[in-house]
Amino acid sequence: MGDIIVIQFITLDGVVSDPDGRGGTGHGGWAFKFGSGPVDGDKFRLGSRLADGVHLYGRRTWEAFATLWPARDGEFAGLMNAAAKRVATRTGIDAGAWPNSAAIDGDPVAWAKDERQRRDVVVIGSLSVVRALAAADLVDEYRLVTFPVVAGAGDRLFDGGGGGDFRFVTIEPGSGGVTALTALRRER
Repeated sequence: MGDIIVIQFITLDGVVSDPDGRGGTGHGGWAFKFGSGPVDGDKFRLGSRLADGVHLYGRRTWEAFATLWPARDGEFAGLMNAAAKRVATRTGIDAGAWPNSAAIDGDPVAWAKDERQRRDVVVIGSLSVVRALAAADLVDEYRLVTFPVVAGAGDRLFDGGGGGDFRFVTIEPGSGGVTALTALRRER
C-alpha cells in the first residue's frame, strides 16, 4: 500500500497560490525571491517515489509543468519527465505535451484512493485536488517548502476543510531562510 503525499511551496501565512508569479496576482512571485537554490533538485526527497509512484496534478498545474519540465535536463528533470503522471480534468489534456501523462476518467478522489492501494500518489501543487483529498481524509503526508514571506493575500493551503492529526518528522533549514518540513499522519 502506498501513501498520498502532498507537496507544496508555501508562505509563512499559508499562501500556496502563484509562487512563481505567472498567475499575475499582486502577491505572486514569492518563491523565486530567494533564487533557484531553495527549489532546485529533489527538495522534497521523493527519491524512488518519483520512479515507482504516480504524480497526480490538477489541469492548470499540469499545463504549467508541461511547458517547463520537458525542456529541462539533469538528473531530477529526467526523473520528473519519466514519472507516471495523471491529471484531474474535465476538459482533457494534450497528453503528448509531457511524457507519461494521461487524464483521469471519473472522480480523482476515488482514483487516488484506489491507486494508493498499489503505489504512492504524489500531488504537487494542485490546490483543488489537495483540498478534495484532505476533505476525504486521504492525505498521509505533507512536504512543505516554507518561504519566509508573508504574502498577505492568496489561496491558503488549509482553507478548504479536511484535517487530521500529523506529526513533524523533519524540519530542515535551507538557503535564504527557506525551510523544508515533512509532517506524517499519526496512526488512524
